[in-house]
Amino acid sequence: MPARLSPTAPATGVPAVGGTGLRADAELNRRRVLDTARALFVSRGIDVPMATIARHARVGVATLYRRFPTRDALVTAVFSDELSVCRASMEEALADDDPWRGFCRTIESVCASQAQDRGFSDAFLSSFPDMAGFERERRRIEEGFAEVVRRAKAAGRLRQDFDLSDLTLVFMANQGVIGDARTAPAASRRLVAHLLRSFETGRAEPARPLPPPAPLRLGRSHRAPER
Repeated sequence: MPARLSPTAPATGVPAVGGTGLRADAELNRRRVLDTARALFVSRGIDVPMATIARHARVGVATLYRRFPTRDALVTAVFSDELSVCRASMEEALADDDPWRGFCRTIESVCASQAQDRGFSDAFLSSFPDMAGFERERRRIEEGFAEVVRRAKAAGRLRQDFDLSDLTLVFMANQGVIGDARTAPAASRRLVAHLLRSFETGRAEPARPLPPPAPLRLGRSHRAPER
C-alpha cells in the first residue's frame, strides 16, 4: 500500500511521509535501499557488501549508513515481515488440533519459504548478537517450534529421539538443495517429504506419496547464477 503523505513539512517545503518521520524523498531512498538489499540478499546471500547495495540502490554509501548504521540493522529491517510470517506459522501449528499435522505443516512452510528466499534462510540460520529485536523474535519462533515438537511427541506421532536441534539440521539440509532457483521448489518438497517420513512413528495409515523428484544430476553444481 502506498505511503500516506502528510501535509508539507514545516521549514522545508518538502512533503513528509506519515508515520516515518522522514521527508518524502528520504522515505523513497529508504524504500529503494530496502528493496535493493532484499533482492541482493535473496540472490547472493546476506554477505553482499554494503557499498554494493548502495550502488545498486543509486544512493551514496553515507546515505545508506545514515539510515542503517550496521549490516545487522539492514538485515533486520529487510526481513522483519518474514519473521512475522514465521511466527504466524508457529501459532497456526499450535492452534491445530492434530499435533502431527501442525508439525508437518510448519516444516513444509518454513522450508518452502527457504526455497524461495535465500536471504531469509541465511539470516534465520545466522546470529546477530547486536540486534535484540531480531534475536527476540527468533527466540519466540524457536520456543513455538519446541512446543510443536513436544505436542507431536506426546501424540505418539513424532519419534521420541527427535531433538529440537534437528530442526536446524532440516533447514541446513534444505538450504543445501536450493542453490538452483529452477529446481529449488521441487527439490525442497521432495527432501522435506523424505525427512518427515523418517521422523514419523506409530503410522496408522500408508505413507503419503513422495512429491515428484527434481531434475537433478549427481555432481551438478547448485550455485545460483551470477547476477
